[in-house]
Amino acid sequence: MSTPEERLAGLGLTLPEVVAPLAAYVPAVRTGNYVYTSGQLPMVDGKLGVTGKVGAEVDPELAREQARICALNALAAVASVAGGLSNIVRVVKVVGFVASAPDFTGQPGVVNGASELLGEVLGEAGRHARSAVGVAVLPLDAPVEVELIAEVG
Repeated sequence: MSTPEERLAGLGLTLPEVVAPLAAYVPAVRTGNYVYTSGQLPMVDGKLGVTGKVGAEVDPELAREQARICALNALAAVASVAGGLSNIVRVVKVVGFVASAPDFTGQPGVVNGASELLGEVLGEAGRHARSAVGVAVLPLDAPVEVELIAEVG
């Protein structure tokens, strides 16, 4: 059986550096056997590559890819306080926020990008409860933001 790190490498991905907070908070907090992440934007190398509302300026498939980046950033935040990806016992809950055009109703499909990445990296431990929420705007005009709760060992 492969480790989460090996599965991540098999996807051609590496765990990024934890994204620096944009305001007065920390990226992740561990309490007991749980880690709560702050909302993670689709930042790559400290930059937001895509901005705008899904269903208007941002195509839903592109937003789905951005949700994968958010999930990868969330995994980095969890790993930073849990001692690595292999210490994740299970992803318990994911909340995805999608900056949506007024008539866009495909939020679950966008957030599937995050959910699918978690499953690919963590296997059964990546299956989780989830909410996909449409919002008017997100920080820095990001199209998507993802936060999660993980049980860790």
